[in-house]
Amino acid sequence: MKIRLATVWLGGCAGCHMSFLDLDEFLIDLADAVDLVYSPVVDVKDYPENVDLCLIEGAVCNEDNLEILHKIRARTKVLVSFGDCAVTGNVAGLRNVIPVNKLLQRIYVDGADANGCIPHDGLPQLSKLARPAQDFVKIDVCLPGCPPQNKVIAGFLNNLLEGRKPETNQKIKFG
Repeated sequence: MKIRLATVWLGGCAGCHMSFLDLDEFLIDLADAVDLVYSPVVDVKDYPENVDLCLIEGAVCNEDNLEILHKIRARTKVLVSFGDCAVTGNVAGLRNVIPVNKLLQRIYVDGADANGCIPHDGLPQLSKLARPAQDFVKIDVCLPGCPPQNKVIAGFLNNLLEGRKPETNQKIKFG
C-alpha cells in the first residue's frame, strides 16, 4: 500500500518545493512508494482525509493559512514543518517588525508607479504577524533549511519510507 503524501505551500517563496522537485531520480523511486494526494503541483481543490505524511512550507500569514493548517493537522498522521519559514517564521516573519497597514501602504501605494491602491477584493487579510506552524498545531518533525537541501529531503523521506522517524529512529506506521 502506497503512502498518501501531501505538500502544502503557506506563506513562503516556494523554494522548499523547488528543492523537493530537485530530487531528480529519487522522484522516480518516490513515485513508486507514494500517492501524491495534495500539492501545489497537483490539481486538487480540497485537502483530503487520511493523509499519511504532509510537508508544510511557509509561515502562517493569514486566516486562510490558519484554516487549512487546522484541516491538515486533523487529517494527517505525520506533519512536517518543511523549511525555515514553517519552522521559525524566517523570511516571511521579517515583516513582523512593521505594522501590517504601514507595510501594505508602503508596498502598494508609496511604491507604486501609478494608480497605487491596496488590493482587497478576494484576498485574505494578512495576520498581524507571520508565525511558524508549530505556534498553532502539533508538528511531528521539523526539517529546517532555507530551503532544505535536496539530499537532506531525500534522506528524510527515505528514512520515513523505511519506517524510521529520523530524530528518534522510532518506527512510523502508515496505512
